[in-house]
Amino acid sequence: MFGGKENDVFTKIEHHLNAVEETLEKFREMFHAYLDMDIQKAENLLKEVERNEGKADDLRREIELMLYAGAFIPANRGDYIRLSELIDNIADAAESAAHTLIFAKPNVPKNLREDLLKLVSESLKTFEYLKLSTLALEKDVDKALNLAKETEIQEEKADEIEYEVLRKIFSDKDISTYAKLIWNQVITKIGDIADRAEDASDHIMLMAVKRR
Repeated sequence: MFGGKENDVFTKIEHHLNAVEETLEKFREMFHAYLDMDIQKAENLLKEVERNEGKADDLRREIELMLYAGAFIPANRGDYIRLSELIDNIADAAESAAHTLIFAKPNVPKNLREDLLKLVSESLKTFEYLKLSTLALEKDVDKALNLAKETEIQEEKADEIEYEVLRKIFSDKDISTYAKLIWNQVITKIGDIADRAEDASDHIMLMAVKRR
C-alpha cells in the first residue's frame, strides 16, 4: 500500500511517539520527586521534560515537512499532519503541568499522595493505548480502531479519578486556599494529558473508518 516516502513517515511518527512517551515518563518521575519533597531532583527532571518536549516538537515539524514534500496522496496528508499535532499536544500538556507545579510549589497534601500518583498513572495510561493505536494504522486499521476505543475508555477512568481528587482537595480544611488553587490547575493539566490523548484517538477513528 505504501512506498518509501510513506514508510519514512511511519518511522518518523514512531520516533515522535517515543519522544512524547519519554516526556510523559520524565513528568512521572518529576511528579514522584516533588511529592517526596525532593525539590532539586524535581527541578532537574523538569529540564528533562522540557528537553523531550522540544525533541517532540522538532519531530512533529519534520513529519510535516516530509508530508508537504509529497508523502501520501494529498487527501491523506492532512490527516497525518493533524494527527501529529494532536499527539504533540499531549507532550505540551505534560510540560504545562510540570511548569505549574514547579513554579508555584504548593504544599503536598500528604493524605492525598496516593490519589495524586494514581491520577498521573491513569492519565498517562491513555497514551499507552494511543501509541499502540497509532502504530497499528500502518498495517491493521481494525486493530487501530479498537485501540482508539480503549484510549477513550481509559480517558473516562482518568476523568473519574481527576474529579474525585479535586473533590477531596477542595473539601480538605487543612489545605490552604493558595494550595487548593494551584493543585486545581495542576490536576486539571494532568487531566488534559488524557483529554489530548482522547482527541488524538478520535482522529485515529476517523482515519481508520476512511480506510475500511
